[in-house]
Amino acid sequence: MSFCCGASMVGTKGTLKHYRTQVHNVPLLFCPVCHRVEVHYKVENEYEILAEYAHGDGVTDVDFQDYVMEDETEIFENVINIESEEPLAIVRSQIDMALDLLAVAKQIEDTKWERELKKRLAVMSQRRLRLQQKA
Repeated sequence: MSFCCGASMVGTKGTLKHYRTQVHNVPLLFCPVCHRVEVHYKVENEYEILAEYAHGDGVTDVDFQDYVMEDETEIFENVINIESEEPLAIVRSQIDMALDLLAVAKQIEDTKWERELKKRLAVMSQRRLRLQQKA
């Protein structure tokens, strides 16, 4: 499980650009607060190798799934949320987890972590409000 801004990141698949090569369907983790994106650690080496070879061969587009046969369920088994879930459910889950972690941060008197979690809660609460207004 990867963490950012005080709590867990969300699993998804997406496209990354490696020099002039677009690599599609790469398992990714992203932070719903600061929007940081990273290649899922379980396929990080495979991504690097594929991207380097594709770039070296002058390929402009490559599909990660055509070359790496990793099971999506297995890759994302330790991720709290996956982007394919309903957006409001993801936000609620992230808020619940941040509240639980905030209680822990207060208990161990980790003020830096508390600040990160309070910022996360503010961002996720705003996102929840926007999603509820759309519905």
